[in-house]
Amino acid sequence: MMKLRTVVIPVAGLGTRFLPATKTMPKEMLPVVDKPLIQYAVEEAWAAGMERIVFITGRGKKILEDHFDHSPELEETLTARGKLDLLAEAKSTIPAAAGNLLFTRQNRPLGLGHAVWCGRNVVGDEPFAVILPDDLIDVADGEPVLRQMARQFEQRQSSIVAVMPVDSDQTNKYGIVAPLDKELDTRSEANRCFQVTGLVEKPLAAAAPSNLAVIGRYILTPEIFNYLERRHQGVGGEIQLTDAIAGLLEQQSVFAFRFRGIRYDCGDKVGFQMANTALSLQCPQLRERLLPFLRDLVASQG
Repeated sequence: MMKLRTVVIPVAGLGTRFLPATKTMPKEMLPVVDKPLIQYAVEEAWAAGMERIVFITGRGKKILEDHFDHSPELEETLTARGKLDLLAEAKSTIPAAAGNLLFTRQNRPLGLGHAVWCGRNVVGDEPFAVILPDDLIDVADGEPVLRQMARQFEQRQSSIVAVMPVDSDQTNKYGIVAPLDKELDTRSEANRCFQVTGLVEKPLAAAAPSNLAVIGRYILTPEIFNYLERRHQGVGGEIQLTDAIAGLLEQQSVFAFRFRGIRYDCGDKVGFQMANTALSLQCPQLRERLLPFLRDLVASQG
């Protein structure tokens, strides 16, 4: 029985779509309401019972390490001023045990598959999860997506990718899965997790095997490193994780999981603003002032 205890979070990207904001600050530190993107990913990992978080970093990312560490000056100031609620917030990002957060470098930007491969020596010979922080998935008061997937892994002991339906003209932006049962109604609650026969990276609509796109949550068995080791260059000349998972199908079953939740692409400016708006409206104090403003703003736009 394989136990899932490690999550890999790739954070080596330059965040060029958010320049100049990301010139000196990592994209993962951009705030959605009152928390940086990376914190949402880490909290999801902790909620799923992960014991180790492996960050795949690059140059200029040390601020990520500092965010999950003590800030003595800040803590002393908050304590002296009696702001104990804010002190608790500041300390909430610190892991319960030392050594639970690990950092390793991706020294060349060769793609997501290469970033995951860079964590091989830390992960070792065991299954692991992958969270892409750009994909912020709001489950409101429901079960976090990685926890949903972890329960499926306990039953199936096989690699699982999170998927969601996309419009046909959007398939060329995602990895697309081919369900084993082409007649399967994947919208049914009973069919949320299903076996796949293949994955295709960014196909045009005419060549797409379905409209089910892989989103930034994965649970992978350690055999994936054998395929990433081959350094096969896929779409865009990069080492694609989707291609390696397709290769993994040669020796084991792979499942797709249609998660519960709303996904926001926070690697995109529009998706980032959508996430901020949606999550702000979930906070009663912000909603009270923000909702009338938004209504007036929309009305003024005609």
